[in-house]
Amino acid sequence: MFLILTSKPGLFRTEMGDGLAAVESYDYLFCERVKAHFVIAELVGELSRTRVRVVDESGEPSVNSVPAKFLEKFDSIAAARQELQHLCAFGSQDTALVRT
Repeated sequence: MFLILTSKPGLFRTEMGDGLAAVESYDYLFCERVKAHFVIAELVGELSRTRVRVVDESGEPSVNSVPAKFLEKFDSIAAARQELQHLCAFGSQDTALVRT
């Protein structure tokens, strides 16, 4: 099972907790500027115990610990990649998804 973790520079970042392993990462570029960073993570632990930290970077720092069971899950890495392609397609505008 795979999850997509999203970070937006200057707004928030996500951090993997125990039970997740990074598989691939991508930068989303809009008009050649990085607007988001995505990590496809594989669930290697027990879903009910796995959490993701969401750290607010926009003002007063705050941290939320979100159970992974509330995040969208994908059965394969191919399905997660397809979802990223869908999320990053924005008509004919200058967008790119670049593997990092």
